[in-house]
Amino acid sequence: MTDATRGVPETGPETSMRELTFRGIVLGGIITLLFTAANVYLGLKIGLTFATSIPAAVISMAVLRLFKDSTILENNIVQTIASAAGTLAAIIFVLPGLVMIGWWQGFPFFTTAAITMFGGVLGVLFSVPLRRALVVDTVLPYPEGRAAAEVLKVGAGSREGGEESARGLGIIVANAIVSSGFAILTQTKLVAAEAATYFRVGAGATGISGGLSFALLGAGHLVGISVGMAMFAGVIIGWWILLPILTSGGSITGTAEVIATTVFRSDVRFFGAGVIGVAAIWTLLKIAGPVVGGVRSALAASAAKRGGEVLALEERDIPIGIVGIGSLAMLVPIGILLWTVLQGGPLQASAIGLIAGSLVFILVIGLVIAAVCGYMAGLIGASNSPVSGIGILAILAASILLVSWFGRAVEPGTTQALVAYGLIVTGIVFGIATISNDNLQDLKTGQLVGATPWKQQVALLIGVVFGSIVVPPVLNLLGSTLGFAGAPGAGPNALAAPQAALISALAKGVLGGNLNWAMIGYGALTGVVVIAVDELLGKAGKLRLPPLGVGLGVYLPMSVTLPVTIGAVVGYMYDRWADGARDPELAMRMGVLTATGMIVGESLWGVGFAGIVYLTNKETPLGLVGDGFASVALVGGTLLFGVLTWVMYRRTMAASR
Repeated sequence: MTDATRGVPETGPETSMRELTFRGIVLGGIITLLFTAANVYLGLKIGLTFATSIPAAVISMAVLRLFKDSTILENNIVQTIASAAGTLAAIIFVLPGLVMIGWWQGFPFFTTAAITMFGGVLGVLFSVPLRRALVVDTVLPYPEGRAAAEVLKVGAGSREGGEESARGLGIIVANAIVSSGFAILTQTKLVAAEAATYFRVGAGATGISGGLSFALLGAGHLVGISVGMAMFAGVIIGWWILLPILTSGGSITGTAEVIATTVFRSDVRFFGAGVIGVAAIWTLLKIAGPVVGGVRSALAASAAKRGGEVLALEERDIPIGIVGIGSLAMLVPIGILLWTVLQGGPLQASAIGLIAGSLVFILVIGLVIAAVCGYMAGLIGASNSPVSGIGILAILAASILLVSWFGRAVEPGTTQALVAYGLIVTGIVFGIATISNDNLQDLKTGQLVGATPWKQQVALLIGVVFGSIVVPPVLNLLGSTLGFAGAPGAGPNALAAPQAALISALAKGVLGGNLNWAMIGYGALTGVVVIAVDELLGKAGKLRLPPLGVGLGVYLPMSVTLPVTIGAVVGYMYDRWADGARDPELAMRMGVLTATGMIVGESLWGVGFAGIVYLTNKETPLGLVGDGFASVALVGGTLLFGVLTWVMYRRTMAASR
């Protein structure tokens, strides 16, 4: 039985609406496979992934409304399964580092899938006791979780044709076509993909660059003005303050572009890592109390159930006893995986001690990271949470522990093996981080629509399996055709994989004894200042500058962060218009779908383009003009980009009236 106006089921133990169904699992699995591929490409290109819950919810409603007995809870399960696409794909922030250091030549299917799957399963289990602390008993906004819930409610409330669902799906499809079409034009070289200029500033050098990318613009809309401005603050700190200072009087020679980009890679991004590390620790300190309270609440609920008390549907998690046993049981296959990794290598003699220490590390650090990532998702959304910063902390901790055991006086081959082993362990921990970052967002959606938590948690486990299967082949396709920047054989279309490059560099630096600790330290001090400023802004009721966003703005290339900032401003202006629309909530939702359509189109095209490169064995198979056309492509591309942006938002405004 549903509320006639909102489509929200009555809660309580007697509710018998269809929820975890076979067709929902199949549909969620199909969406997961497609969106995981898109997110793998997007993450490798720009270091950002997008949450798939909202577009998955729209697609689910458009498909399942063909069945008369479909329900809001069934649609919620579909988006819950599909949301694994936006989370497990983030494993690419770590695993390409194994190729970059020369340990892997490709991505072995079973090893890659196992690393992804084991971390994801633990992420689901670890986040179960966090639900009460970070979802139920909290004031965290969960922007994407709430937006997805509203989409589901409206769709369920209009069973006669599902008008908003159809309009929403139309916006996603139309914007995806525009986004992918523009991306295709950039590959023909008829329009530019990036506008950049580098110049001298006194004795130093810096530059301004921005990508003509609808995926970046859409990401900016979703992160919001606060995070967008925080990232822009990071650009100012990294590119226009720090970089001119570091490049003045340096030993590097060449053009302004060569000097600026070289120093950015060697110094500035480590500064950003320091900012991110301090910001993550600060977040953990803020949520320690609520997390402990949530665990106590979960234990109390289990005791009440054993005493015969009937819990409401919205209170039924996977029992805490099963969570505990399951978490410990997962350590067995993880141990076997690590054993196979060590066999035949220079670390084989230390296998037992290494594996035992790694399992404790995964268990303890994984729990901590699950809490931090859940909080970040609640604060700024799953797609906006810089979980790569958590990966930085994890690889630093793992590398320091390995150094304390083996020291630095080891052969180069042993050092490489230690770096690889550290990355694999970090990959498992990173799987915990990414899935817990998303799981709590989904559980917030479920809370708002009256879903059963344990069924959502089971759906996440299913999504983890689907996502783990598709990650290895997509990584292999992109790696073999485009390659990764800095890796052997990388071509002009090489994917930047910025987080993977940074994380592997950190591991090599710690284990090799040449880590740029000075810049990390300066970044950490700056992070303390940024935290203080953010707290003062909060007390004054001003626009917050999330420290994690500032750190991300420092260490990502400006060609990525500047378009995101512009997208945040565009999204802010659109939201201001939506506030005065006839139906502000509808207008807001349509704006979110506009942004997700931009991201999905370009991301899916990226995977398709990798396939074309593979089939043609050409790095620029669609190029129609040479470098002499570059100035025309820049001007024409910029104008076309602006016009298409205006057209898409105007169309969304018309659909929101």
